[in-house]
Amino acid sequence: MRRLSRRKALTLVRELDAFPKVSESYVETSASGGTVSLIAFGAMALLAFFEFFVYRDSWMKYEYEVDKDYSSKLRINIDITAAMKCQHVGADILDLAETMITSNGLQYEPVIFDLTPQQRRWQRTLLLIQNRLREEHALQEVLYKSLLKGGPTALPPREYASIEPLNACRVHGHVYVNKVAGNLHVTVGKPIHHPQGHAHIAAFVSHDTYNFSHRIDHLSFGEEIPGIINPLDGTEKITYNHNQMFQYFLTVVPTRLNTYKISADTHQFSVTERERVINHAAGSHGVSGIFIKYDTSSLMVTVSEQHMPLWQFLACFMGLLASFLTLFAVASNLESTEERRCSYTTR
Repeated sequence: MRRLSRRKALTLVRELDAFPKVSESYVETSASGGTVSLIAFGAMALLAFFEFFVYRDSWMKYEYEVDKDYSSKLRINIDITAAMKCQHVGADILDLAETMITSNGLQYEPVIFDLTPQQRRWQRTLLLIQNRLREEHALQEVLYKSLLKGGPTALPPREYASIEPLNACRVHGHVYVNKVAGNLHVTVGKPIHHPQGHAHIAAFVSHDTYNFSHRIDHLSFGEEIPGIINPLDGTEKITYNHNQMFQYFLTVVPTRLNTYKISADTHQFSVTERERVINHAAGSHGVSGIFIKYDTSSLMVTVSEQHMPLWQFLACFMGLLASFLTLFAVASNLESTEERRCSYTTR
């Protein structure tokens, strides 16, 4: 009895047709019906193909919250080349309350200021990317998702030894500071630390040697992550005045980055630039040098890479499949109706 009931059930399933059609003797193929069917099949296949790529793609989700971590240290990564000899310049960082002066972790390396053709191409490419990032903000998400895969963002070394004199000083390294506003400056003379503040010994440096033309190959906050391009990377300023002051005002935003490739705590920052000639007689007071003033934001941004859930993709796919079957049935019924009308006319 069970076998008979199973056979009856299978027979009913086979005979079941949700889209009943006329007898095949009344149906003949036509160009219009075939065209409608091909268009319907092609549209459904194309939609399914695009839906699969949407499922494979991901997007970045931004969440904002108050940064409650005030006790940790802030890491600053520096790579700046000034067009002066190393014995004539000094770099240090002074915080807002002037309670901490540090230059530990910074190295002074005599180098040639002019770039080789290969290095110049690298810098132009980097500046081109910087301009595109300012115009197309969505490119930043592409960089986030391609971290650790892109090309190196550091200045490539010189491909050959040069006989030119070492006329510049590369200040590079990293330092840890408190998470308060501060000032990183590269100016004339070596820094001196004393209880009343700080000073730079510049009495033995000739004024004619002052030249603060510089290049910022890299400046970032937090962990160094390969592939991230910061706003000041590749910046180059040339001056022919001995009393030139360059100022950069930075607003640093703590950023927690979570992607499928990396999870790290880094920092984004915006920058405003200003430069002027120091002329005390004209009322333009100050000190020649490179000054980078930064301030940390009280907000923290969490950037997370999101992906379409599998159930949502399956639901969309099943919806497309249902639409495909519906269009197929409609096309078949249209073809059958047309042929049946022709048979009635013949009669």
